[in-house]
Amino acid sequence: MQTITKYLALVVLCVNVQLINAQDTIPAIKNEKNIKMLRHLKTVVEKEEKEFLKIEVEAINKRLDNGKITSEEAQKLKMKAAKLAALNIENRIGIIDNKIALFERNDYGLNRGGKETKLGVIIGGEEVLYVRENDDKRKKYDKRTSSDFVLAFGLNNAIVEGENLEDSPYKFGGSRFLELGWAWKTRVFKNSNFLRFKYGYSFQINGLKPDDNKYFVQQGNQTILQEFPENLKKSKLSITNLVFPVHFEFGPSKKVDKETYFRYSTRNQFKIGMGGYAGFNIGTRQKLKYKLNGEQIKDKQKRGFNTSNLVYGLSGYIAFDSVALYVKYDVSPIFKDQIIDQNNISLGVRFDVD
Repeated sequence: MQTITKYLALVVLCVNVQLINAQDTIPAIKNEKNIKMLRHLKTVVEKEEKEFLKIEVEAINKRLDNGKITSEEAQKLKMKAAKLAALNIENRIGIIDNKIALFERNDYGLNRGGKETKLGVIIGGEEVLYVRENDDKRKKYDKRTSSDFVLAFGLNNAIVEGENLEDSPYKFGGSRFLELGWAWKTRVFKNSNFLRFKYGYSFQINGLKPDDNKYFVQQGNQTILQEFPENLKKSKLSITNLVFPVHFEFGPSKKVDKETYFRYSTRNQFKIGMGGYAGFNIGTRQKLKYKLNGEQIKDKQKRGFNTSNLVYGLSGYIAFDSVALYVKYDVSPIFKDQIIDQNNISLGVRFDVD
């Protein structure tokens, strides 16, 4: 209820401050309605400052309860906050009182040129309004969860059962992956940020480019590589998955301690993440480019190609700040019900941007 009251006061204040805001002032015409609104604004200002004082006192008490400060320090901080709130009330109401006096004393309306005039508060030759900054963006005392935009890309290939990676039938360098997603990070322990739980969702696009002028052909429940009858300029299979990664991230962090809040920062710090992902195949497409009778042909084939519907695997990263070396491996095979399994593997860079 207290939170609702605070934000309701902010909404009312934002509506009413338009009466005295230099950028969006009302016509300065003497009438009882404008004066009544300004008088009401005085009450809103006083309630708002008292509510913010209450919030600051609660934050100070929380620091005292957590042993961050002594009783003497807490009392000093409370007195300082109370003095600030009193001065804010005095100054802000004083501005409103001056505006009311101007309305009551003068018949503003039309200037000598016959144009409608507007009234602001003049300080130093410019219209200004005293407003406390960031009143609507009060920080939580302890924010244990944050979020990041995830972007990763790099090389992609497949490990074929019974063969080495260097014997892969897919081009190295030509086969690539792209991952876009969103991740939340939650501190596991109350008084330590060494271990974080990271989770979210991502779209992974894994690309495979066959070597030796080959392309994918679906024969019943088997998907095989065959040589294309024309000279291929491009042959690529793209598999798009929606996955839900989960990682445990650990590493040092820096504690930023302020009067009314604290945070743990991992900027310019090393971190390691280990975990996995699971999800669904949401699309498979083969793209072929070649010439036929002198004409450029682009063939896009959207079909299943027997790719696995359920996708799951292991992933990890080693990062400094927001940049990481990233590796992921699909435990689930690329194609289901195959005589010989193939598993996707990716290596690249990852950016977690907050």
